[in-house]
Amino acid sequence: MIEAKGLVHEYSRRDENGEITEIKRALDGVDIQVKAGDFIAVLGANGSGKSTFAKHLNALLIPTEGTLFVNGMDTSDYNNDLKIRQTAGMVFQNPDNQIISNVVEEDVGFGPENVGVPTEEIWQRVEKSLKTVGMYSYRKSSPNHLSGGQKQRIAIAGIMAMKPKCIILDEPTAMLDPVGRKMVIDTITELNKKEGITVILITHYMEEVVGADYVYVMSDGKVQMQGKPRQIFANAEELEQYRLTIPEITKIALELNKKGMNIPKDILSAEELVDYLMGL
Repeated sequence: MIEAKGLVHEYSRRDENGEITEIKRALDGVDIQVKAGDFIAVLGANGSGKSTFAKHLNALLIPTEGTLFVNGMDTSDYNNDLKIRQTAGMVFQNPDNQIISNVVEEDVGFGPENVGVPTEEIWQRVEKSLKTVGMYSYRKSSPNHLSGGQKQRIAIAGIMAMKPKCIILDEPTAMLDPVGRKMVIDTITELNKKEGITVILITHYMEEVVGADYVYVMSDGKVQMQGKPRQIFANAEELEQYRLTIPEITKIALELNKKGMNIPKDILSAEELVDYLMGL
């Protein structure tokens, strides 16, 4: 679904005369592969390059060097832009930036309408998308009356109505409270497992990647670590070098392990820790 090879992106700053004063390399030789149907997480602190990478996946940015293919389409070819954006839908950090209608069902149907989908099929897509994200009962509501988590689920439904093969979520829970964050993560996990949609989650919240198939850790524009969530979480000291903090439950397991208790260092959930403690 996604293949990045030697991906480089440079931003240039110019003075009032238009002269380049600084070139910043936001991505520096990134290699990432994503298979169709996978749930991939890209972790990184602010300034790591993860959001720049996300924009490449939707052809909002094109490589300075290297290549990026989305479902076999080269993002550097402008002729592929529309097909890429129909294949890989983007959900941004602030849902208010994606919601444009005063009625939920009209907002979800906006994308399909603009690409010429017949009216009857639009309403079928709207109904299915809203039911999938658990927001069908709010179809006649105004998005302005919804919580942050509910708005983000509406934004996801709007992308789903376009029938993408892949959904990219760029820090989708950064502006939400813990309840809203769980709501959104549960929704995208279900989309991946039940609908088979490829999910690429860009985040700096470690606890959000527990259910991912594979994790990439970025810092300074490079992939610094990669592996299954358990492999990543077991390296707490290395993660701290990249300004990332492991989940509290994994911290507890690590501290108990240091005290001599026979508990794995890669605990991912409270339930898992309880099971080990009960076994002792």
